[in-house]
Amino acid sequence: MKILCPPRTGFLAGLEMQNQCVDALQAGAGGDSLILLEHDPVYTIGRTRDRSSLRDALPYPVHEINRGGQATYHGPGQLTGYPVLDLSRRGRDLHRYLRFLERFLIRFSAEFGVEATRREGLTGVWVGNRKLASLGVGVRRWISMHGFAINIQSCSLSGFSHITPCGLDGVAMTSLETESGSLIDWESAREVAARLFIETERAEWLSAEKI
Repeated sequence: MKILCPPRTGFLAGLEMQNQCVDALQAGAGGDSLILLEHDPVYTIGRTRDRSSLRDALPYPVHEINRGGQATYHGPGQLTGYPVLDLSRRGRDLHRYLRFLERFLIRFSAEFGVEATRREGLTGVWVGNRKLASLGVGVRRWISMHGFAINIQSCSLSGFSHITPCGLDGVAMTSLETESGSLIDWESAREVAARLFIETERAEWLSAEKI
């Protein structure tokens, strides 16, 4: 699996990176990829008629994209991951894929002393009733796009105050720094995420074709 770690990236540039990886994988010219990056401040929302999670007078641009779900925020201090995987070799099961991403994020959080969990009926990763990480995936011919965003540094939370995150009224967003009570180096966190994603992904699909 190829791990791509660009510097801070605008959202449209990151989307173009994803599209290039998807096109290459579909053409048989490239294998699975994981893009791990930090975005300039931006809001995204899935293709839905219900845009009530976006409030008025937003301070940053909004992009509608081919994923499920309501509005979320990306920005500095947050780690965004875009796995581009061939789900045809992984059972073509989006629910299983989402649960895999949650398990990976729970393992990742534990590396920083934070005990994160799933909440029944709610996609994402939580610490108590506080949301730590959000998921939103899309597929093109069973090639995955988009993925996850986990708040690493406390500065990553301010942008959420202008929206209703994931359409959940009253939800409180949190970060690994907030929950651990320690400062966390973003680049070091990215290195941990790259290692753990590969380990968790291999364990998830041991019966699948070798990657």
